[in-house]
Amino acid sequence: MLGIRTLRADGEREFMFYRNPSADMLLKPEELNLELIRSANVFHYGSISLIVEPCRSAHLKAMEVAKDAGALLSYDPNLRLPLWPSPEEAREQIMSIWDKAEVIKVSDVELEFLTGSDKIDDADALSLWHPNLKLLLVTLGEKGCRYYTKNFHGSVEAFHVKTVDTTGAGDSFVGALLCKIVDDRSILEDEPRLREVLKFANACGAITTTKKGAIPALPTEQDALTLIKGSE
Repeated sequence: MLGIRTLRADGEREFMFYRNPSADMLLKPEELNLELIRSANVFHYGSISLIVEPCRSAHLKAMEVAKDAGALLSYDPNLRLPLWPSPEEAREQIMSIWDKAEVIKVSDVELEFLTGSDKIDDADALSLWHPNLKLLLVTLGEKGCRYYTKNFHGSVEAFHVKTVDTTGAGDSFVGALLCKIVDDRSILEDEPRLREVLKFANACGAITTTKKGAIPALPTEQDALTLIKGSE
């Protein structure tokens, strides 16, 4: 898949994509490395692989194998509307696997898209709740994030930095979260510890926006800890 990214003055991105087809669309279920999938403690995925066959079937098979092996299923829809035949198809397919995930992260824009509401509030977020879910996260850019579990919910403020490029901030946020809970899922049931993890994730996301590019901008753990300490 060829992607072209342009930046606005405020660091927000606009994407154009070309797939005719691309390799990611052609992955077949029988080509999956099932041994690798079964060894994972967390299986994280998006929604782009749901758009066409055979990669959709490969995606569903990988989820099933990971779940059966005891992995935590983590879902970031990562909405890219230009890749979908229509907004309606995007919404339907994104929601088709919604109730399988145990951790879900959506952006404020994705929350509006999936709920059909122009509000970003607890009621709209909780309309996406399902019984299998352990943690629902809504990222709010410079306003931080909100978190929802079965027993508690709240918000964690963002770190204010000079934004250059927001590409990769959400991925950095989710990666930071998952690296902290991968070996200790009890964090998801302990609000003070979860808030500390989300503070760390917010720091990682913030730092990622201070440089151009997604991978080059990813921070080290020490980078995040330094930002957190400097804000106290």
